[in-house]
Formats: sequence, C-alpha cells, structure tokens
Amino acid sequence: MTDRDIDYSDIPRLDDSFFKRPLAELPKPKMPITIRVDPEILEWFRGKGARYQTRINAVLKAYVHAHKKAS
Repeated sequence: MTDRDIDYSDIPRLDDSFFKRPLAELPKPKMPITIRVDPEILEWFRGKGARYQTRINAVLKAYVHAHKKAS
C-alpha cells in the first residue's frame, strides 16, 4: 500500500491550536542525593536487576502517596 492509497477521510483536520498545547508533560528530572540504607535492603533491590534505583524511588513515591491520602 502506498501513502496515496490510505483513506484519511475519517480523521479530523488539526489546526495550529492543536500543536500549541502539549500532549504530555515531561517528567521532572530526579534529584541526585546520597542516602544510607541497610545492606540487606540494597542487596534485595540490586538482586531484582537493573534500574534498582528506579524501583527504590517507586517504593518511596508509593509510600508518600499512601500517607498523603491518610492525612
């Protein structure tokens, strides 16, 4: 199929205002910090594979959200 064969008739036309608003927000950059954790905590997260720091952040974020709802 070529581009010429594609039927675009059911797609609404987009004007300039569509392209002026963002479709998604970019995530805020993470802040580098130094934190001390128990060795078994670090070993457990590292044992789950790559991106263990991302998982630690996700756990902390879930904790914060859970406690925001509780208060």
